[in-house]
Amino acid sequence: MAKLRMRQAIVAALADEMERDGSVIVFGEDVAAAGGPFKTSEGLLERFGRARVRDTPISETGFLGAGLGAAVTGLRPVVEIMFIEFLGVALDMLSTEAAKFRYLSGGKLSVPLVVRASAGSGLGFGAQHSQTLETWLYATPGLKLAVASGPRTAYGLLRAAVQDDNPVVVLEPRPLYGEREEVETGDAAVIPLGQANLCATGDDVTIVGLGQTVGTALRAAESAGWTADVIDLQTLLPWDRDTVFASVARTGRLVVVEESPRTGGWGTEIAAAVAGECFGDLTAPVTRITAPDVPVPFPPELEARYLPGPDYVRAQIDTLLDSGRLPVPWWETEGLGA
Repeated sequence: MAKLRMRQAIVAALADEMERDGSVIVFGEDVAAAGGPFKTSEGLLERFGRARVRDTPISETGFLGAGLGAAVTGLRPVVEIMFIEFLGVALDMLSTEAAKFRYLSGGKLSVPLVVRASAGSGLGFGAQHSQTLETWLYATPGLKLAVASGPRTAYGLLRAAVQDDNPVVVLEPRPLYGEREEVETGDAAVIPLGQANLCATGDDVTIVGLGQTVGTALRAAESAGWTADVIDLQTLLPWDRDTVFASVARTGRLVVVEESPRTGGWGTEIAAAVAGECFGDLTAPVTRITAPDVPVPFPPELEARYLPGPDYVRAQIDTLLDSGRLPVPWWETEGLGA
């Protein structure tokens, strides 16, 4: 088993799928000659040639539309969007077109299209290049959405996405590209879409994370006076209700840790489902720990405060367990009103 950085695990996943299936192609801005802006396609051009690994103009609408056309005519394109924000100019191609083709064609057309994008705060890229933006995609039937939490999940989820006959978006938390861990490769390491992973077990609370908040939750639980089931959702569309519900039925409490702003964050759906389906099991209010409703700050000290960290997550859960009441977010206790 090799120890890989997350960016290397992504390269390995793409290479394995390209070896397995000659219809898999990769394109996007700087993915060929430069090996990707974050080196997530390094070496693929030399290995598979210019017909299958292509640089594109700076036109997300154009090359995502080309990916859609390639997908419905027999190829399996993997299109890279450098920053998730850049998907905004091409969202029509994904949400209005790719997500609807199977439905509009009465099932005659499939769209095996993968859209990869870097996302997330923590590296000082500022307000316009640090968002996660899952909510742009969350209410679009026909799409699948997966989020890597490290090298192992990046490899397994990406391979599953390429093999899927539906359009799949894979978000890659940018601060994790350099993280390293043991990664099993090969077919046995493919992670089915829609399946969560129970990363840690405990008795007092269920913590659900996604992307880089999975690591945050694990670190928060390490030195706490309580124990937790820590669940990595891995896939947000569809999400694994059975795993979450079973855990909450046992612990009686749910905390969702999100990198996104509080209003309209992805955790609202998880919280609503658990509150409705598991009401009789709950012994405390369902709790969401989120970022405030402000753009991601640029100064390092403010960006670090913006993103929920392990100490803050631990303190919020301490309050929940001690009082049985919903903890107040830090910006309200400090009178900031965000």
